Formats: sequence, C-alpha cells, structure tokens
Amino acid sequence: MATRGWTDVTGVDAVELGRRVRDAGVERVIYTDIARDGKLQGPNLEATLRFAAETGLDVTVSGGVSSVEDVRAIAAAGTIHSCIIGKAIYEGRLTLSEAVAAANSIVP
Repeated sequence: MATRGWTDVTGVDAVELGRRVRDAGVERVIYTDIARDGKLQGPNLEATLRFAAETGLDVTVSGGVSSVEDVRAIAAAGTIHSCIIGKAIYEGRLTLSEAVAAANSIVP
C-alpha cells in the first residue's frame, strides 16, 4: 500500500488493510493498481478480484481502464461493483455513454 500521492510505500498489505477497514465498518473502497494508473493498459482484474474475495468489501476498481472492452471485463467479473475511468475518457478512447452501455450489456 502507498500513501501521500503514492510517494510513501508502507509495509501494510492491501488485503490486510482491507480487512481492518471492513472490521471498522467500511463497506466500499477504491482499489487502485498504481502500477497501471494512467497507463491505459487495462485494470489488474486478477488482483482486484482477489482483494474483493479476501476482504468481502464492495470494490471500485481504478487504474488502467482504457476501453469499452475493459469495462465489459469488469462488469463480467461480477464481484467488482464499479470502476473509475479517467484518462481514457480525457483522451477520447471511449465516452461515458459507451462505458455505461458496455457495463449494462453484461449486467442482468
């Protein structure tokens, strides 16, 4: 886990922190793979799904979402509740309406 704009890397494991905040009453968190954030390489679904499964938290995935296909993959994963899309929209790789339509095409 990193803090202070990702400049201070802590020795705390993300899953352990997730469990701690869950036990304190938190229900939803944003999980950002800082190695992918802003790089438009797709989200780290494997790590995000593991985090969600091991913590029981509702997770918003952040970092790397680059396309409609990424949004579909997130929606199809089933256990990720939402995603943050930034740079991909700013660069015109997808629109908000395309992202919503992609998510809705998977969700029953």
